[in-house]
Amino acid sequence: MGNNLWSFTGSFGTFESKSADRIKSLYFPLTNERLMSSISPDLHGDIKTGQDSFLLAPASRIDLLNLRSSRNFWVRAGKSRAWSATGVSKDLKQINSDIFTLRAGFLWHEVMRANKKMGLEARILSFVPVSGAPIEVMRVTLANTSSKEITIIPTAAIPIYGRGANNLRDHRHVTSLLQRPRLHRFGVTTKPTLSFDEAGHKPNQAVYFVLGWDDDLRPPSHIYQTEEVFCGDGGDLEAPESVLKDILPPKGVVVGEEPMGALRFRSVSLKPGEYAFYTIVMGISNSYAEIEDTIKKLKNPVKLQIEFMKTREHWTRLSERIKVEAGDGDFGKWFRWVAIQPTLRRIYGCSFLPDFDYGKGGRGWRDLWQDCLGLILSEPDRARELLLNNFSGVRIDGSNATIIGKKPGEFLSDRNNISRVWMDHGVWPLITLDLYLNEQGDFGMLFNEAPYFRNHELDRASRIDPAWRASRGQRLKTRSGKIYKGTVLEHLLVQNLVQFFNVGSHNHVRLEGADWNDGLDMAKENGESVAFSAMYAHNLALIAEIIEKTGAKDVEIAEELTALFKKINYGDIGAKRKVLAEYFAKTRYTVSGRKVKMDTGRLAADLRAKSEWMTGHIRENEWLKEGFFNGYYDNRKRRVEGRHGGIIRMMLASQVFPIMGGAAEDWQIADILKSARRHLRDKRLKGFRLNTDFKSEQHDLGRAFSFLYGDKENGAFFSHMAVMFAYALYKRGYAREGWQALDSIYNMAKDTSMSKIYPCIPEYFNLEGRGMYTYLTGSASWFILTMLTQAFGVKGKDGDLAIEPKLCREQFRASKTISIERVFAGRRIRVNFSNPERRDWDAYRIRKAWLNGRDLAIMEHGRIIVSRRTIQGLPAGKTNIIDIILG
Repeated sequence: MGNNLWSFTGSFGTFESKSADRIKSLYFPLTNERLMSSISPDLHGDIKTGQDSFLLAPASRIDLLNLRSSRNFWVRAGKSRAWSATGVSKDLKQINSDIFTLRAGFLWHEVMRANKKMGLEARILSFVPVSGAPIEVMRVTLANTSSKEITIIPTAAIPIYGRGANNLRDHRHVTSLLQRPRLHRFGVTTKPTLSFDEAGHKPNQAVYFVLGWDDDLRPPSHIYQTEEVFCGDGGDLEAPESVLKDILPPKGVVVGEEPMGALRFRSVSLKPGEYAFYTIVMGISNSYAEIEDTIKKLKNPVKLQIEFMKTREHWTRLSERIKVEAGDGDFGKWFRWVAIQPTLRRIYGCSFLPDFDYGKGGRGWRDLWQDCLGLILSEPDRARELLLNNFSGVRIDGSNATIIGKKPGEFLSDRNNISRVWMDHGVWPLITLDLYLNEQGDFGMLFNEAPYFRNHELDRASRIDPAWRASRGQRLKTRSGKIYKGTVLEHLLVQNLVQFFNVGSHNHVRLEGADWNDGLDMAKENGESVAFSAMYAHNLALIAEIIEKTGAKDVEIAEELTALFKKINYGDIGAKRKVLAEYFAKTRYTVSGRKVKMDTGRLAADLRAKSEWMTGHIRENEWLKEGFFNGYYDNRKRRVEGRHGGIIRMMLASQVFPIMGGAAEDWQIADILKSARRHLRDKRLKGFRLNTDFKSEQHDLGRAFSFLYGDKENGAFFSHMAVMFAYALYKRGYAREGWQALDSIYNMAKDTSMSKIYPCIPEYFNLEGRGMYTYLTGSASWFILTMLTQAFGVKGKDGDLAIEPKLCREQFRASKTISIERVFAGRRIRVNFSNPERRDWDAYRIRKAWLNGRDLAIMEHGRIIVSRRTIQGLPAGKTNIIDIILG
C-alpha cells in the first residue's frame, strides 16, 4: 500500500516500515482511559493524563523535528563505544549505519535497530496497558549479532518534565524548584509540591515516575535523578557525558533541578546470539501504593506478556466492531484503523496528540455529538446513557456548553474564557439522536428528562450575569430554586426553534462566533450562515417526523416555549427578533417550572411550516447563476460567494448542507456537481478542496482566509467536509458521486509518498497532499456512518434492520462478493453482497436473500427489512450470515 513508507503485513491491520524514521513528523497513539501517549519512530513524543500533568514535555508536530530526546536507551559497549537504540544521538555516522524497521498494530509500537559495527540489535516494544494502569511500558530486547562476546552497560534515559503544559515556557525554572525527586529501588519518582498557577496555586497530587528492571528483577545499579547530573556540563541528552565518559552519579538525593529517569543497569556479557531484556515503566499516579502494585503486576515477564496480549486483543476487537471487505485488498485493513478513531478522539479529545493546535485539550460540543455517530454503531451498549448525559449541556437559550469534561455530564463554558457561541451547535444533537432512534427503536428516550446548563453567559452569550457564581451549580433552576428538567424532545425544540428566530438582515440564521468552519470567526455582528440555515430547516422537519413516530397525542413543554410558536409573518425579520427577545426575557435567569401540554399534530404542523419557509427562502434567494448556492454573508452584510471580479468564490460546505438538508432540488445537485468538479476538485489529487482561492484576506468573515491557501480551513482537502459531501450525495441518490468522494480520501491517504502518514483518516490533506492532524478527527465517524448506512445500506430503521445497498461497480472490481460485519441488536451479523454480473448500483436490485440459509422477504423497491425481534432471536455467540444476490 502506498509508495514505500509502510505496508500491511497481515489481515489484522498490522503494518511495517523500513523508512518511517526518515519522516520526523510521524507519530502514533498509545493510550488507555487514564493515560495518553504519542510516540514517533525515534521514540519522541509525550506522555500525559491531562493538560496539567505531563510526564514527558509536551511535544507539538514541529517539536518532533528537533526535540531533545524524550525516550532513549543507551548501550555502552567496550571502553568508548556508545549506541542509542532509539537512533537519537549526535554520533551520526553510527546512527546512519543502523538498519531500521518499525512494526505497529492495535495499539502497540515496536522499533528495531541493528548495527553491524556494534554487533547489536535492539527491539523496543511500547504500549499502554488496557487494564487502566496509568503507565507506558518500554520492553527492550538487546541481542548480540556479532561473532564475538560483547560486554554492554545499558542505560534507559527518560527526562521527566513532571508538570502542566503551561509551564513549558511560563516559569520553567521556577517550577523545577518545586520538584521533589525520590530514589526508588527501581528508579525515580517525583511529586512536585505545587501545581503552579499564578491565578491560584494548588497542592499537587500527581506522582511522576520512571522505573526499570531486567528479567531477573534486578534493579538499576545506578540512578541519575536530574538532567544536569546525567548530561554533565559539557553534554546533553543526545550526547550525555555520563554515558560517553562512563561517569557514575553522585550518591544521595538532588532536588530543585530538572528531574531525570536515567537508569543504568549492571554490565552484562552477551555471547553471540544471546539476549538481554529490560522493562521500563513510565507513568503518572496519585498514589505511591498504585505504583508498587504496578511493579508487582509487571515484574514477571510472563505477566507482562499477558498484559501486552490483552492490550493488543482489546484494540483489535474494537477495530472489528464494524469490518469491511471491499475494494482493493488493503481497504478493509485500512478501515480497521478508521474504526478505532472515534474511540481515540473520545479519549484524547482534539488536542492531546502532537497536532494540538486546537488548544488546551478536551473535546468541543460538535466533536462530542459527531463522535457519538461512530460510537452508536460500534459501541451501542454505551450510547443511551452517554446521549442523555450530553443533553444536559444544552442551555435554555438554545446554545450550549462548548467544552466537555472528563466525567459524564461535566461541561465547561469555553476553554479560553471567551464568551461566544457557534451557530451550528444546535444541529448535531438531533442528527446523532436520529441515528440512535433508528438503530435502537428507543423512542421512549425522547421523554427522558435532563437538566439544562447554566453559567454566567446569557442570551446566546450576548449578555453576562455578573451575579452568577459557580458555587450555585451549573444547572438552570426554577424561580423557587429547584433544578429544572425538561425532556430530551424539549431540548431539541429549544435548540432548533431558537435558531429559526435568531436571524440576520437577510433572514438567515446568524453566524455568531462561527459555524462548522471555526475559521469563519470575524462576522459575529452581521454574518449569516445560509449553509446551516438549510440544516436547521432539515431538523425542524425531522423533529416533526419523529414526534409522529412516537404515537403520542400530546407532549409537555416548558410554559416559556409557547412564545416560540407565536403566529407571525416569517418574512418579517423584526417580528422574529421580537419573538426571540420575548423568549430570552422569560428564560434569562430562571424559568417558572410550569409545563403545558401541546397537541402533537399542531406541533408537527408548526415545525413543518417553519421548515418549508426556510427551505423556500434559501432556494429563492441563494441560488447563484454560476450554478451553486451562496452559503454566507459577511460582517458588512455582503454575499460571500459567486463571481467577484474575475474570481469565482465557492465553498464546499455551502453546497453540502443544502444537499443533505433537502434545500437543493435534484436539478440543482446536478449543477452543483459540475461546479464542484470545475472549481473545487484538484486534478492531480482528485480530492475536493474546502473552497476556491479568494485571493485576499477576509477580515469581515474570518481568519481562515489569512492562512496559506491549501492548508487548514483555507482550501485544504478537509476530510470531514469531503465525507459529509459523500454522505449527502448518497442520501440524495447520487451513489457513484458519493463513492468517488469517499474513494478520493482513501486514495490520498494510501499514497504515502505524498500523505506521509500511518493508516488513518487525517483531518485534512494540505496543498502537497500531506495528511495533517492524524487520528483525532470527526471525519472518521462520518466515514464509518457513510460506508455502513449509505454505501452498504446496512442500517437501523426505527429499531429494525434495513438493507438497501448503493454499492458501485468499482467496489466489485477485485471480487464479485464483498461484505460488511457489524453488531445489531446485540448480534453479530455479516452481510455478503454478490454481484455476479458486476452491475452498477442503479442497474441492480436485491434478487435473493437468505439469513443463516433461510429465505428473506424482499420488500417493495428492493429493500430488506428484518425485524428486531428476529435479529434478537439469532444465536448470540456466532456470526450470523445474510447472503444477498444483486441482479
